[in-house]
Amino acid sequence: MASGLNMPAPICLVENRHAQLSVNQRAIQILDKISQPVVVVAIAGLYRTGKSYLMNRLAGQNRGFPLGSTVQSETKGIWMWCVPHSTKPNHTLVLLDTEGLGDVEKVRPRVLGPSYVTELTELIRTKTSSSPAGVKDSAEFVSFFPDFVWTIRDFMLELKLQGRPITEDEYLENALKLVPGNNPKIQASNLPRECIRYFFPKRKCFVFDRPTFDRNVLLNIENASNDQLDPKFQEQTSIFLSYIFTCAKTKTLRERIVVTGSRLGTLVTTYVDAINSGTVPCLENAVTTLAQRENSMAVQKAADRYSEQMAQRLELPTDTLQELLDVHMACEKEAIAVFMEHSFKDENREFQKTLMELIERRKADVMVRNEEASNKYCQQELTRLAKSLTEGISTGRFSMPGGHKLYLATREKLEQDYWQVPRKGVKAKEALQRFLQSQAAVESSILQADTALTDGEKALAAERAQKEAAEQEQELLRQKQKEQQQLMEDRERSHRENIEQLKAKLIREREELLRDQAKMMDHKMQRALLEEGFKKKSDKIKEEINHLKNNIEAITLATAVCAPVVLAVEAVKGIASLF
Repeated sequence: MASGLNMPAPICLVENRHAQLSVNQRAIQILDKISQPVVVVAIAGLYRTGKSYLMNRLAGQNRGFPLGSTVQSETKGIWMWCVPHSTKPNHTLVLLDTEGLGDVEKVRPRVLGPSYVTELTELIRTKTSSSPAGVKDSAEFVSFFPDFVWTIRDFMLELKLQGRPITEDEYLENALKLVPGNNPKIQASNLPRECIRYFFPKRKCFVFDRPTFDRNVLLNIENASNDQLDPKFQEQTSIFLSYIFTCAKTKTLRERIVVTGSRLGTLVTTYVDAINSGTVPCLENAVTTLAQRENSMAVQKAADRYSEQMAQRLELPTDTLQELLDVHMACEKEAIAVFMEHSFKDENREFQKTLMELIERRKADVMVRNEEASNKYCQQELTRLAKSLTEGISTGRFSMPGGHKLYLATREKLEQDYWQVPRKGVKAKEALQRFLQSQAAVESSILQADTALTDGEKALAAERAQKEAAEQEQELLRQKQKEQQQLMEDRERSHRENIEQLKAKLIREREELLRDQAKMMDHKMQRALLEEGFKKKSDKIKEEINHLKNNIEAITLATAVCAPVVLAVEAVKGIASLF
């Protein structure tokens, strides 16, 4: 479903029934067909606050997600709607409408309650660890958490602060300011503010006027026409939609791994399985699980590309083995590039080794077919060219005085014509040698029967024939040795190609990691400035900053100073076992 996406209505992705989460396999099947990168927009908040209306508008529709205007709220679990992105070509917009928070009918109040954002370090981890999430873990949340967009409905206040006009974003930042004091109520009030500021470095606020003061229109807003809605509300909605379409980024994982629909489905299943098993979902484990599946697919995709390109570029039989190896080299290079593009976290190079073994087997198969095609073609040509020779033998034309000389002349003409035939392939010499060997007994018989020759001349002719046969054997041996040398050089070339592409990928990954660390560092520095006056929190942030500084220094050193050596060692260590 890379193009022509047709999903007319939302479908439940994660069902929430009797305190148990389950993944809807129909939804996963839809995601599996989406090979495009996805932009994921998820909405959360109190139930019956207009969430579904905004999501429907993002889908370009007035209806789709149930609006739940009745007393019984409609959204159970997480609903998904996949639509083509309106401003990003070749991207899919995945809309996730979540179960409303604060609904007394819902189960699992601790998880789905308003305190959810304050429990993030307990509910999810970035790395595998038996110890509780600490500085090193929680400090990395900022590198993958999404942007935070706060929408306020039925906003009736003036956007002013201390008598001066403020923007919606300034209103949000003011609302998130921490209140000094150690009073438990103040600390409880500060906690959600702190978490939002901590986990969401990029924040945006939108306020919406009441859509209409007509209660009947409000209850059936999905059927309302534009002239029934307040113009200011329509303007605010348009600005909101434009911002989401323009600023919502393609979903990525660590090391800038782009998430497609199929990858998103794997992640959802992994997270839900972890939650149901009673464990804390771990991003590192989820990415590892995803990598196993994606790398297997990357191997197959790369190997298929190799086979497709070989079939398109090769005409069997090839004139020489080197001609085949040159095409193989180009196709292998392209296949490795495909694998590098679609694989990640192949830390022990197991999947790359699998790919190279698979390509080697497919190359060997092509070589066998090339030899078979050459043999078949050479045999056909030799049969065609040998007609005058076989006719002369069968009619007795060579069984007369001077017949041996005539036989040799006819055979020499056959050989000359044979070497003029184009593209006989790699078995040309061997096929001719087999043909000549099959003629040895006939030639000997014609030689012995030729009364025009003396016994001495016959002995010289027989010796010359043996010498020619030995020379042909040596020529074949030299050809095989040359081919073995070509194959050895090809393996060495393939080894170098793997190392070069692997080195380039490792450099890109280190650069991405450095950017992530710098991003986290910048966020911590800004937060440290904002937290001045809160000594305890400031000390914690400084600890996190020092940790990030150490990471950045190590990565910078490896990339800028030692990269050529380090990467070469890593590449050789990972690739050496491939050959």
